[in-house]
Amino acid sequence: MRPLSIALTAALALAASPAISNDLSDAIKGLTRSTTWTLVDEVPLNFNTHHPQGMYRIGDDFIVSTVEIITRTQRYDTPQDGYDRDAGEGRGWLYRFSAEGELLDEVELGEGDIYHPGGIDFDGEAIWVPVAEYRPDSASIVYRVDPETFEAEEVFRFRDHLGGIVHNLESGSLHAVSWGSRRFYDFALDSIDQVEMTDAVPLDEATMNSAFYVDYQDCHYLAGREMICSGVSSFTPPNDAPSFGLGGLEIVNLEDGRPVHQVPVALWSSAGRPMSQNPFFLETTESGLRAYFIPDDEDSVMFVYEAEL
Repeated sequence: MRPLSIALTAALALAASPAISNDLSDAIKGLTRSTTWTLVDEVPLNFNTHHPQGMYRIGDDFIVSTVEIITRTQRYDTPQDGYDRDAGEGRGWLYRFSAEGELLDEVELGEGDIYHPGGIDFDGEAIWVPVAEYRPDSASIVYRVDPETFEAEEVFRFRDHLGGIVHNLESGSLHAVSWGSRRFYDFALDSIDQVEMTDAVPLDEATMNSAFYVDYQDCHYLAGREMICSGVSSFTPPNDAPSFGLGGLEIVNLEDGRPVHQVPVALWSSAGRPMSQNPFFLETTESGLRAYFIPDDEDSVMFVYEAEL
C-alpha cells in the first residue's frame, strides 16, 4: 500500500513500541477449519454496550468501542449528494471495563454526523480509534486515547468512512479499512499535525481488497507487516431459506493487502450472531490461543474461548 502522508507539525510523539513477537502470528497460523474451540468463560457486561465495534485487552482491563444508535439511518430511493442513505443520529463511545464486566471509565468520541467508532488498536502507549459517519463514502475523525487518563486527542480527519485501524510499528504508519473493508488506506505518521483532509483520496491511492470471504470489522497489529482482523459475511440460500452469518479471522499483509491466513470461526451466540462479528481479542496460552468475543448488542456477554494447537 502506498502511504498517504499527513502534513503535521504539532508536538505529538509517536507511541513507544510494545514488546511484540511473532508468537501470536504463528499461533493463529496454526488454526484450521477443524480447530476445536472450547468455551471457558462467559462474562456478562454490567452496562449498556449499545452496538460494540472493537476491543483490546490492556493489562487486566478491556477497552471496547461502541456506537449508541439514537436514530437509524434510512436508505434513499436514489443517491443524494453522493450518499446512499441519510446520516442517522447517534453517539460514539470508548469504554474501559474490568475482567468481571464492570464499567470503569468512558469517553465520548466524534461530533455531529460522525459518531460511529470502528475497530481499535493499541500500540503500547495510545489507543487508536477511528470514528466515522454511519454510511459508506463519508467522513472520519481519527483519535488517539491515553489508556490511563482516557483523554482523547484528535489526530486527523479524512474524507471516507474509516474502520479497523492498526498502528504498524515497523513502518510507523496507520492502516485502516473503508466501509465493508473494500479499500485499504495507509497513512504515514512521519509527521503529525492537526489538519482537516477535506478531499477524498482518489481510489488509485488506496489498495483494493481482493478478498471477499468476510468484511473486516476489528483489526490489530501483529508484528512485522501483518495485522489480524475479525469479520463476518451474510449468506442467503435459495428457496426462501433463512440467511445466516459466518465469521472468520484473517491475517492480512499490510504491504499489499492480501490475506496471509484465512480461517472460519464456526461459533455463534444464542442470538445467532457469529462470534467474530465485531469486537475480538486474541492472546497466546501455553497450549494454544485464547479468544475474547462480544457478538451481541446492549446486554452483552464477553465469550472466552480457547483452542489447543
